[in-house]
Amino acid sequence: MSAVILNVALIIVAVVFAAAALLATYRIVHGPGILDRMIASDMLMTTLICILGVEMVVNRHTTLMPVMIGLALTGFLSSVAVARYVSKRRDPK
Repeated sequence: MSAVILNVALIIVAVVFAAAALLATYRIVHGPGILDRMIASDMLMTTLICILGVEMVVNRHTTLMPVMIGLALTGFLSSVAVARYVSKRRDPK
């Protein structure tokens, strides 16, 4: 019985993550501004990190933990870089 519940839960999680990834990709492509695209990029990165976390829980291993940390660091640094770029781009008055 628990295997059936686990399979149903995995299908639901996969659908939710796929929807989140598709919506984030849509916002990256059609975003009106650079900040909207950056937020969508962060959302896509977070979704990928969550997918890797679910995979580690299901298969009971921790080998992808360095990849998750690297993705989180990349997302953080890219957000900081875009924020600095946008703040310098605006004209001070």
